[in-house]
Amino acid sequence: MVYVGETSRSLKERAKEHEADVRLRRKKPISEHFNGAGHRVQDMVKDFSWEQTDKVLFITVPLKGVKANKVDIFSSEEYMKISYPPYLFECFLYAPVHDSDSVAQIGNGAVVFKLLKKDGEKWPQLQSDIINDKDAMKNKRQESSKKAEERLKEQSKMKDEVKRENEQYALKEIMKAEESERERIEQQKESERRRATEELEVWKEEQRQAAELEKQRLLEERRKEEAAEREKRKEQERLHKRQTRGQKASIFEETAQGAPKRETGKIAVSFTQRQFPTPERESVRPMEDEWLKKQAEAKRIIELEDENLTEEERNPVWLRDKGNEFFKAGNYEAAVNVYSHALRLNNTLYSCYSNRAACHLKMRNFFKCIEDASRALELLVPAVPQNADNRLKCHVRRGTAFCQLEMYVEGLQDYEAALKIDPNNKQLRADSEKIRHIIQTETVS
Repeated sequence: MVYVGETSRSLKERAKEHEADVRLRRKKPISEHFNGAGHRVQDMVKDFSWEQTDKVLFITVPLKGVKANKVDIFSSEEYMKISYPPYLFECFLYAPVHDSDSVAQIGNGAVVFKLLKKDGEKWPQLQSDIINDKDAMKNKRQESSKKAEERLKEQSKMKDEVKRENEQYALKEIMKAEESERERIEQQKESERRRATEELEVWKEEQRQAAELEKQRLLEERRKEEAAEREKRKEQERLHKRQTRGQKASIFEETAQGAPKRETGKIAVSFTQRQFPTPERESVRPMEDEWLKKQAEAKRIIELEDENLTEEERNPVWLRDKGNEFFKAGNYEAAVNVYSHALRLNNTLYSCYSNRAACHLKMRNFFKCIEDASRALELLVPAVPQNADNRLKCHVRRGTAFCQLEMYVEGLQDYEAALKIDPNNKQLRADSEKIRHIIQTETVS
């Protein structure tokens, strides 16, 4: 039922009405307030009117001077009630109507109902035959009240559902707006980036042209200076010829008149130093370089020999294992010293470089860690399955050092190289995603 007019009252107005009603009841005897059944006595409205067509029913109920804001209306498909103390209108309809499509309008001292019939036929009477049966009327009231409560619950449920759908729709729209804003910002950044790049290219071109013009200017000045110098020399030669014309110079005199005396000087000639007496064209350079390398290595080992060292301490492999023991014990400085001594004896042990990189990483010497890991990767060639584990460790150690130095792009490259070696390593994949997220966050900010 749709209500038109002043049908709602504030809580304050209802409270005042209730207090006035209570005071009125206190002044009257109890027998005047209630009937024999214990119900409040209200005057039943009889002077209402009604009209009908095949589809619509009109009921007009006079308010008898009662204000519109004191009227309470209850309606269902088969039952209607208007309470406006001290009057009461109650109607048990002959047939059901469409309550949701019906209208109740309050104004001009009356309530006018416009009810839409379900059956689409004219009624022989307005009220049902149950008006003479009190029990049936009571049951109809309870049934109508129960249906009204169920309808209100259903409407409340539908309202909540609509509200939830609206909130979801609003959330989606907000997400779309945020996504659109992000895209707009990205486009703006890209536009700014392209504009900056274009401006840089234009500036480079201007600088190139300016440099070219400056070069042309300097060349032109140099040509002019050379031309002026040539003219000067020619003028000096012509003057000298005029002065020495008719005179003969003796070639045996220390100060001969005529051509100037030639100055003396030294020319230094350098040759490429070679260890072999054969000419360059007859040498076999790869073999010579290999021989020289072996000689230098042997000389270096002899220089490193110390008579106080034991035979084991002169063994690089033994030193490497000793360094591993120091590393496991947490003595990283001692491990670095042992690995370094082993590399002085044999600088091709990639495991010593890799393990020393791990020590530097523990001691937060990140640059040294990067150097040792890079040197180990240079020695771990070619890339074969047998050295895959060592290459993976070197990439992870170097990548970790890069990330500690906040060089996340280089660190991500090493982690991706490690993932190519071991694609099923979940920890490596998770760390790579974290680094990628940091790079993306820095790019956006």
